[in-house]
Amino acid sequence: MAEALMPTGVGVLTGAHPVLLGWLLVGLACALDRLVGDPRWCPHPVVVMGWWISRLRRLVERWAGDQPWRLRLGGGLITALLVGGSTAVGWGLERLALSSLGAGGWRGGGGLVLLTVALASALAGRSLEQAVQAVLELLPEAGDALDPARQRLAWIVGRDTDQLDRAGILRALAETASENGVDGLFAPLFWMLAGAALWGLAGSTLEPGTFQPGPLQPGFLALPGPLALAWGFKAASTLDSMLGYRRGRLRWLGTAGARLDDLLVWLPCRLTAASLALVSPQPWRAAAVLGHALRDGRSDPSPNAGVSQAAYAWLLGVQLGGLNVYGGEPRPKPLLAAGGRPPTAADVRRMLALNARLSGLWVAAAGPGLLALVFITKTLS
Repeated sequence: MAEALMPTGVGVLTGAHPVLLGWLLVGLACALDRLVGDPRWCPHPVVVMGWWISRLRRLVERWAGDQPWRLRLGGGLITALLVGGSTAVGWGLERLALSSLGAGGWRGGGGLVLLTVALASALAGRSLEQAVQAVLELLPEAGDALDPARQRLAWIVGRDTDQLDRAGILRALAETASENGVDGLFAPLFWMLAGAALWGLAGSTLEPGTFQPGPLQPGFLALPGPLALAWGFKAASTLDSMLGYRRGRLRWLGTAGARLDDLLVWLPCRLTAASLALVSPQPWRAAAVLGHALRDGRSDPSPNAGVSQAAYAWLLGVQLGGLNVYGGEPRPKPLLAAGGRPPTAADVRRMLALNARLSGLWVAAAGPGLLALVFITKTLS
């Protein structure tokens, strides 16, 4: 009876080609993230990663003291353990879930749900939108009652917020919506799709309709897939957010994690800048926006933050960058799209809408692209 009631979607997925399976799972994860974001009652993998980072940091600092070479070595070990371990756990969950999927019945549905929820946990599109909207809702149209918005803003930005005026709050929100749109949404989405491509390469010798995941074809899971790469990236991103500061011992301890995060975000950031205009009313500006973003981004200390922020700034015609204060210390940032108008609340909402539309475009365009990759690989082999 249970077999007869097996969900139709599970039956379709069990017969799909590996690359199609990966693509569909990524699409389901994006849809789930858009619907619910990160529920506070649900344990999140990043919390577990953060716990391990804190514990390993204490151990390394106890051993290394203030010696730079030991701190660098310890930071490299933390990075290798966390990123490697997170990738391995994701890979193991893929094997477990797809073995259940291959078994069919309601167990197959459970494997599908497990993978979808785990993949969605690596995406922060909806949670970013909720955090930014929460500040906008506290920002008055006029007047000086800015303290509630300043306090909520401090939850999501690293700069000091207690002295920001309305324009400063809106600029901080615009910079957060643009930079974290890449870090929290497009970079993990890119690595998910790269994992789907690896599944496609692993299954490129299969004939259409013959794929059966699980124990029947153990060679299929010889390569990591979407979840393994997404959680590996998320580990590097969490390391950067917790240890990637140029002060005290972190100047050496956080170097490995920060450099790895920069490397993993480099290509997704530029793909975002190149494709952002395609989901705007001015798609013909795609090449110009990319060129401006790359030019302005060169002056930013980060290899990615300036590029991502500049792409949104040039597309919307707003100026970002300028003087920020961190821990009481003024720190000037390069101007992006210099000469543009100050961002408004409507501009911030447009940035969030661009993020939602562009993630949909990436998933939609990835399907034919992944199938073409498998076809080319199969032809060449």
